[in-house]
Amino acid sequence: MIVTKKTPYTKAEIKKLRVRFEVYIKTVIDIESKICSAGCDRHFESEQILLSQGSKQSDIWGGGIDLETKIIDFNSFINIRPNDNNTSNEIQSEKIRGKYTKLTKYFFKEVL
Repeated sequence: MIVTKKTPYTKAEIKKLRVRFEVYIKTVIDIESKICSAGCDRHFESEQILLSQGSKQSDIWGGGIDLETKIIDFNSFINIRPNDNNTSNEIQSEKIRGKYTKLTKYFFKEVL
């Protein structure tokens, strides 16, 4: 189940988002519009939702949350974008990582 929203996820929503991987939730965040799309099987699914809602490609970044360790990661194939100075599946910019982390903690404050 994919849930896309601008407000924090509720405990009930997080429970639904866990169904795919149990202890891990894939997330895609528009770091400028502050919209999160989570619960996808593959990041590109959430990326397409955000793009269809008007997000700019350069503002969309992927990663996830390990719910057991509470670690936020920045790893997704959608992050490989040489035109945006990101040549890796990891988010390379510290500034973008910072925004992504802050927003992840906001959206998932029920579990982080």
